[in-house]
This record gives sequence, C-alpha cells and structure tokens, in this order.
Amino acid sequence: MTLKFSQDQRKQYLLMTDRIGSGWLHLFGDNTEFYSAAYWDLLTGIWRVSGPVRKTDALKMMQAIKSAHTAGKYIDTALRNGFLIEQDNSEDARSKLLTLSPDMRQKMDVFFDEAVEGVLETARKIDENA
Repeated sequence: MTLKFSQDQRKQYLLMTDRIGSGWLHLFGDNTEFYSAAYWDLLTGIWRVSGPVRKTDALKMMQAIKSAHTAGKYIDTALRNGFLIEQDNSEDARSKLLTLSPDMRQKMDVFFDEAVEGVLETARKIDENA
C-alpha cells in the first residue's frame, strides 16, 4: 500500500485535531467532565438541527451510549449546566423538546467558525508540505 501523505502532513492533521479538541473543551470553561464523545454527539446533533429536538431523538444522538437511562443522565447534566433548554411539546403532550440555550448556540457557532478556519489553515500547511 502506497501512502499518500508524509509524516509531517499527518502531524499537521493531529495538531489540528488537538486544537479542535482544545476549543471544544474551552466551550465548557475547561471543565473536563464535558470533554466526552457523548456530549459531542448530543450538542452537535442538536446544533445541526437548528431547532427543537424531541428528547427521545436527542437520546439516540449519543451513539456510544446504548442505555436510554444513561443517555438521559447526560441530558440532565446538560440541562442543569444551562447548555440545553427543555420545553413542552405543543404537538405531543407525551414528549419534551430540547434546544440549545442561546449562550451555548453562540459559543458553538464561534467554535465551529474557529474549527473551520483551523481546517483551512491545516489544509494550506499540508499542501505546502506536499
């Protein structure tokens, strides 16, 4: 198998993922409790939707968590910390809706702007080292 990229180019990729991980951690005031794939899946999944998400659908967003009860604990923690807002579902009284809090949405928008900028910068560096 012929490799397509040099060791230096692969290192640029790792440096980028380190910066993105650091940026993700910064969203939470460097509280490592939230540096978890479960919170990544949950919060980015809701961010992608850009609107209310049924709580049962949010539970399924955490792909590595197989237990709805455990996934619910992550949601409860996100609610307690003000990352999410829960409201009644006017179309189905049996379900609740979740949205990102305005503060978390704004922080995530900034995070993704910085992450995309990092991707572009890394692509330029990888191209320079070709």
